[in-house]
Amino acid sequence: MTIQDFDPDVRGSQYVYQRLADHIEARVRARQIESGSRLPAERELAHEYRVSVGTARRATKELRERRLVITVPAKGNFVTSSIPEPRQGE
Repeated sequence: MTIQDFDPDVRGSQYVYQRLADHIEARVRARQIESGSRLPAERELAHEYRVSVGTARRATKELRERRLVITVPAKGNFVTSSIPEPRQGE
């Protein structure tokens, strides 16, 4: 599965944090990011994807709500070991 690079400047109907969460989810489903692995810190995500830290934080929150990521206090955000089925409409 080929995943296009993330471009924060592309205009669309979704907020940037939603598109970032979608992009990270696609990478998880394509096994580019393995289950159990730690995601980069929010500041690192912001730098890597050229978005604000607030946008990276909201994307991480969205991934938690999708049950793709769990947060371990003082450790970071980790991809869950059991990836839930894709949401309806995908």
